[in-house]
Amino acid sequence: MKLIEPSMTYDRQIQAFRREYLKSGDSMDGSSSLRKFGSTQDWLDQLEDDTTQYICVRKEDDKVVGVIQIRHRFNEFLEKYAGHIGYCVCPGERNKGYATRMLEAALEACGQLGISDVLVCCYEENEASRRTILKNGGVYESKVFEPRSQRWIERYWIHTT
Repeated sequence: MKLIEPSMTYDRQIQAFRREYLKSGDSMDGSSSLRKFGSTQDWLDQLEDDTTQYICVRKEDDKVVGVIQIRHRFNEFLEKYAGHIGYCVCPGERNKGYATRMLEAALEACGQLGISDVLVCCYEENEASRRTILKNGGVYESKVFEPRSQRWIERYWIHTT
């Protein structure tokens, strides 16, 4: 598995990932709104300067199995409900350890960016994401209610240095 910055080189794989997510109906956290873009180039063009976006590519077959985003700065929503890192793994590739390794690599990148205390959040009912965060050293801070989704979100901190 490798994390790389997305490019048109992975157009076909990125769009296959997007189609699988749309079919599943799941949210695509950490994807910078990939769900909205039928064109990979349009998606790449809208990526923000204050984020680092990666695709997770399985080395054996060059398949995009996940996406992960590092947010360098917070707005009000990110600070309260989303945190520094958002990620998702393709529905057909879950329970294979990708999320844990993706988060580990992103935390290393956060340290290199000078982000020493990283906020990572997950929905209260998302046991897999909670386990991923805890495996990477997450320390529970609190639970908050997010009014847009009408769901409870757990907040965890991970120290990178």
